[in-house]
Amino acid sequence: MTTPTSATSALPSRTFTNVSDEGAVPGEDTSVVTKLFQERLQAWKHAVGYIEDYVTVTEKTHHAHGKEYEKVLKTVSHSLKEGHHFDQSLGGVAGMFENIRSNTQGISNAHYDTAKQLKGSILPIFERLHTEIKNKTKELTKGAGKGSKAVDKARNVTQRHIELLGQHTATFDSTGGKMTAIDDPYVLQRGVRYRLNKQIQEENNNRQDLISVQNSFAQFEAHVIQTIQHGMGQFMQVVNTQAEQTKAMYGDMVGVTQRIPLDFEWNGFIQRNNTILIDPSAPARSITDIHFSNQDHRATKPLISGSLERKGKIMRSYDTNYYVVTPSKFLHEYKTDDDFAKDPVPEMSLYLPDCIVGGCNGAKFNVKGKDVSKGKLGNSFSMSHELQFKAHTPAAASQWWEIIRQAAGQVTGEAPESSAPTSPATGKENSPAAASPVSTKDERQPAPLQTQGITKETAASPTSATPATTSATTSRPTPISAAPASGVEGEPGKY
Repeated sequence: MTTPTSATSALPSRTFTNVSDEGAVPGEDTSVVTKLFQERLQAWKHAVGYIEDYVTVTEKTHHAHGKEYEKVLKTVSHSLKEGHHFDQSLGGVAGMFENIRSNTQGISNAHYDTAKQLKGSILPIFERLHTEIKNKTKELTKGAGKGSKAVDKARNVTQRHIELLGQHTATFDSTGGKMTAIDDPYVLQRGVRYRLNKQIQEENNNRQDLISVQNSFAQFEAHVIQTIQHGMGQFMQVVNTQAEQTKAMYGDMVGVTQRIPLDFEWNGFIQRNNTILIDPSAPARSITDIHFSNQDHRATKPLISGSLERKGKIMRSYDTNYYVVTPSKFLHEYKTDDDFAKDPVPEMSLYLPDCIVGGCNGAKFNVKGKDVSKGKLGNSFSMSHELQFKAHTPAAASQWWEIIRQAAGQVTGEAPESSAPTSPATGKENSPAAASPVSTKDERQPAPLQTQGITKETAASPTSATPATTSATTSRPTPISAAPASGVEGEPGKY
């Protein structure tokens, strides 16, 4: 900082004129300089007061920021929900939040510390300067201000004696010089000089005091500015330290977050849940490798299974399907043996103990019964049907017939026709040809299975399936048109 220049060389000089009567008592106000300095001190005092207010409000603001950051800290003060999904070691998300908590607490503490330093260290600097300005004002009032009053008093005394001298000099001319000794103009003139000299001494003394005040004001203002500079420097250091700490803490938060490896949490998650997660290297599940309860129970093993041909009811042509005889004595019909394409629900199910089985003729055999695949309700309204089956070979047919015969409720000796299927026009039993006498060719063929009039009681008879009793049933059946009415709904006699 440069040294202030001298007040005596910087300010214009003032001289008092005392060579004439008009100049003996100047008309200027001697306290104008003092008032000017008092006003300047007041300006400095207000300027320093502004700085005090600024520091005070800044201190309160930092204290309030400390409280606000405590509210910010509360947003992350609780442990993470589902925190077991995050690695609790440093370097992960849990460590990142711990770092955020500690740095946020540090920011709050930094604001509190800044507020304390501003109030305890910075604000007193300006408060002391404010007090010095006040003391300087008192000093000016008691020093130069008192001298100005003395000058005014001396000037008033001189002015009265000058006026008295003028009064008696006028009387001297009018009275011809006759007057008292006290009123002698000579005496009064010397008295004026005496008081004028005293006035000038007071004026000179006051002048020296004002010069001293001017010189001291230059130094005092330099001191004021230096103090303000020092205080603001300390203020900047305090708030800058807080700002740098806040910047560093925020930088640390971001740095910790950016240093988390992209696969850190995932690898930890895999390690913590390796017994639950799927092993990519493990082979895929296969139904052939799976075992479940009662998978190999004897009731699940078919007695026989395979493809058979069954004659249709309308077109009278054979369709190939997949059939199974189960230990539960059911004959189930499926479209295929595929268990995976769709739900393997039987297309038809015959409960063999309620069925009647005819004889086996080559690759053909007949079974009569109700379709029970729809449950009890469907069973109540279903009709009995004569189903004609054909195996691929006579041996296979014999095997199928034997297993079905053992499970069936009744077995007759009636064998199915062995000839090829007739046309729809000639194959109907209710046609005129069916009522005509049987040709020689028909006599060579076995008669169709006759199940009309056979009751369940006869099916339960132990002798119904023996060869000895089949002779009565193997005779030529009565034509269907002459047969008694059947108790089964449908078209009896159509096999």
